[in-house]
This record gives sequence, C-alpha cells and structure tokens, in this order.
Amino acid sequence: MIETATPACSIALLRGEALVAERHEIVGRGHAERLVPAIDQLLMESDATPGAILVDCGPGSFTGVRVGLAAARALGFAWHAPVHGCSSLALIAATLLEQTGEESCAVALLGGHGELFVQRFGAAPLTALTELASLPPEAAAATIPDRLVVGSGAATLVAARGHGEARDALPRAADARRLPEALAMLPPRPLYGRAPDAKLPA
Repeated sequence: MIETATPACSIALLRGEALVAERHEIVGRGHAERLVPAIDQLLMESDATPGAILVDCGPGSFTGVRVGLAAARALGFAWHAPVHGCSSLALIAATLLEQTGEESCAVALLGGHGELFVQRFGAAPLTALTELASLPPEAAAATIPDRLVVGSGAATLVAARGHGEARDALPRAADARRLPEALAMLPPRPLYGRAPDAKLPA
C-alpha cells in the first residue's frame, strides 16, 4: 500500500489483514525523493515482492497524488502485479469507525483555495454515504450532520458549524487492511475532488 496524497508519506506491506511491515512519516513535501528508497528498504528487510499494489488516489495534494500513482504503476509493471486504488477519505474513515464503534462519521481534509474535501461514511460495512465534494467550510458545515468529524480539516469544519467533535488525522497505509474489498478496488487514477483551476480560452 502506497499513500502520498496527503502530508503523510506512508507505505505498508500487508498479507491479508496482517501487517508485515510499514514506514510512516509526516513529510509535508518531498514525497518523490522519499518514496522509492523507503519502498526499497521495506522490501529488502521483509524479503518479499508484493503480488498486488494498492495506492491512495486522493483527494489530496495534486503532486502527491501523482507521485503515488506513478510509483504504483511503474512497480506494478516491473513486478507484473495488478494495481488498484483507494480513497484517502475512506482510509481515514475505516480506521476511525473501527476504533470508535460509531455508526457514521464525516471526513474532512484541507484542500485548495481554503476549501475542504468532505465525505460521509457509514459503518458495518464501511460505505460511502455521500459523494466526495470540495466545499468552503461554511458550505461543508451546512451539509455534514455527523457529530464526529475526522481529518486535517475536521477542526475547521466543526468550528464553522459550532458543534460536534473534531479529530485530527491523516491516512496511514497500514490501515488499508481495514478497507472492504469494494473500497480497495478503485481504478488507479486520480481523485482530485475538484475541477482544475486552469480554464480553456473562450
């Protein structure tokens, strides 16, 4: 599992639901320089070659998303391994709902231009209750009823709403073992969460 869509640079080697090894670091920037050496070290220590690759497709940093996808596709080609995608928001929700026993939660990640990437999830099994959206904090607050909000943008959303509990979190590759199959089999392409800033000339 490769996660570079957020400030975390996180990788994990999984065998079913068992965690074999992981590397997790909050780097902010510089994923491209750290990722491949970290993968190489992890695999050397584990003496293993993955039979499949899961990569975080976003939403998150434009550069981070593309770094992870490029690495996953290249390694999948080299190892003759299938490459699948997952969402950073689902990865965060899976961990929180398993740990807390809540029936639902909302995930909010800091996005571009002061907006938040938001999505609601239900538990048992983990299911997306709404579509991914990129919204200003006030608009996000008006659409999220869940008491519990988690993610790097949780405090911003809860402050705009004036009630609820915010928990700061970023995705961790090792937590991919908590994802149901349906949410770990996305096509390996970017989930940007918002329209591009560039506009075609009229």
